Order: sequence, then C-alpha cells, then structure tokens
Amino acid sequence: MVRRSVLFAPGDNAELMRKAAGGDADVVVFDLEDAVAPADKERARESVQSVLATVSSDSHICVRINPVGVSATADLSAILTDTSPDSVMLPKAGSADDISALERLLGEYSVDLPVLALVESAAGVLNAAEIAATDPTDALLFGAEDLAADIGASRTSDGREVLYARQRVVVAASAAGIDAIDTIYPDYGDLDGLREATECAAQLGYDGKMAIHPDQVAVINDAFTPSDEAIAWAERVVTADNETDAGVFEVDGEMIDAPLIAQAERVLERAREAGQR
Repeated sequence: MVRRSVLFAPGDNAELMRKAAGGDADVVVFDLEDAVAPADKERARESVQSVLATVSSDSHICVRINPVGVSATADLSAILTDTSPDSVMLPKAGSADDISALERLLGEYSVDLPVLALVESAAGVLNAAEIAATDPTDALLFGAEDLAADIGASRTSDGREVLYARQRVVVAASAAGIDAIDTIYPDYGDLDGLREATECAAQLGYDGKMAIHPDQVAVINDAFTPSDEAIAWAERVVTADNETDAGVFEVDGEMIDAPLIAQAERVLERAREAGQR
C-alpha cells in the first residue's frame, strides 16, 4: 500500500477524525496517545470506537494506542470491541520485545493487525533493525521531537542533531523490506519549509511523512509522487533494459547500470501505488 502521507487526528475529537478520514491522506491515525490529555483518555476511547464503527473512508485507518505497559490494554479493549482499524501504531517502540508484547495483546482478540512502530527514543533508534524485522511490523516511523527530548538535544532548523537517527531508521526499514515514514514538520503554516523537509526525506529513502494538519497532506503527497518526467525516464530505462542483454547501456546520454535500473523500477512502483500508471 502507499503511505506517502500519515495524518494524525486527536482521538477525543470525533469531528476532526471524520474530517481527516474524508480527506486525501493515504493513512489517517486516530490518536489515543499524545493528542489526548490523561483525564480524557476514556472519553477518547469511546469516541474512536464510535467513529471506527461508522466512518467510511478511502484512507487506511490506523489507531495510535498508548505504549504497552501504560494503557495499551485499555485502548485495545475499546477499539477492538465490535470494530477494528486497518492497523495499530505503537509509540515509544524501544525493542522487538515491545512489538511481541503488542502482538500477544492483539492475539487475545483474535486479530492480526499490521503494526506501525514509532521509533522515538535512543533505545528505539539503536534497536531499529530488530524492531523492523519482527513479523507484525509493517512500517517504521521516525519521531524526531521525542528523540531530541530523550537524548537532550536541541532541535535545529536543519535537523543535524537527529540526522544519524533519521538515516539509521530508514536503513533499518529498507533492510527489512518495509516502509519508512519520516518525522512531522511541526510548523504547519510553513508549507515551503515542509516541502523542503519532505523532499529531503524522499532523497534519504523515506516512503512517506507524518502530518499534523490537513493542509500538509497535499504537499507531502506531491513530494512523494513521481513527476511525469521521472516516470518517462524510468519507463525508457526499463524498456531499454528489457531490450538488451548488456549489463550497461545508454539512455538519454547517460550510462545505465544495475543501481539505476533499480531506481527506475522504484519510480514506476511509486507511480503505480499513487495511481499514476
């Protein structure tokens, strides 16, 4: 599935959840964790359960529960009673054991849901490869804000303080053959800055980016959707590859070898996922 944009909506606001589900985000996350104050958790569970039971959406619907050992059990009891999302997001994923614990909890309800693992701590970054390799994990998401707080780093505009972690997460996801989703861009009014950050994420190898406001979705989708020019180049490369037995050949004056063929194939795959082919 395509996960260019992953939009969060607070679990205690049914109107915003329904609005998000009716938008253009590839994934909509009903949030029971950071977006909900502790005193409002129970009301949020009831609200998420109600929206899950009645909403109709073209988006993939995910629920971000609270960490295992905090209130994940209560969250799952609510959202898996007569309803079910398309996936579950686990915040503060620090090790493969966290994913296994969630898998056991899901098994108590006889459901087998994909897990989107949010890596946002020093332990999570160091254990990213083993988290990605667990069977239930279907995507790794990088949380820069919580990571910076965990390691005592000061956030900068260019994100140099989290660059190592950002790269480690995308490499771990790629090695496991799953999606990598980049961190949020907190200034939702700065769409130019968002575009620059999203294009950087795409260059690093990320498949999508998290969003905290509906206005960010179009920018993110566009940045992760191949341009017509890129698709045309990729088609020429793949066609030439199919027509020759040579290991290296020329397209548009450029020497093409195995890495560029793989790049072209990925462009076409992204185009198919986005409905362009």
